[in-house]
Amino acid sequence: MTTRLSDIAVRIEAAGPAASELPQGGPAPRSGGLGGGVTAILAELAARLERLATCGDTALIDLRSLPISPIDRIELREVLGQGEVTATLDAQGASTLRETAFAGIWWIEHRDRDGKITAELFDVNLVPKILAATSGDVAIAAAALRQRIGASDATTPVASRSA
Repeated sequence: MTTRLSDIAVRIEAAGPAASELPQGGPAPRSGGLGGGVTAILAELAARLERLATCGDTALIDLRSLPISPIDRIELREVLGQGEVTATLDAQGASTLRETAFAGIWWIEHRDRDGKITAELFDVNLVPKILAATSGDVAIAAAALRQRIGASDATTPVASRSA
């Protein structure tokens, strides 16, 4: 008998205590991670937002370089919340760019083709730079569009053509 992957019961759990093991109404127990460092990350994000608003300075914070436990991650997700925009990219693996409830803070996950997270960042920016087209790409797109619509039509701007 051949067993298919879809026939195998799979249960995914975060490392650390299960939700049923956490005390009700009290702070979650910490196993490694940042402890009070979550507050430090949030304070750093607030400072970076202020610099973005006043000076236009952007920032990237690499979450994978920090000792974040699963409980820290849950706490960060709860505090930062969900914003109005989520973008996905497919370039050598899937990337998810999720705006948090705080305008200017983007939680970004890059995955390889096998779905493994390769980078996880906070991007403090008006719009994540990875979403912006480069001027070179725009020039190539303009040429490709002109070629697609035909060289003779492309020489006359659309606004000046009569219907």
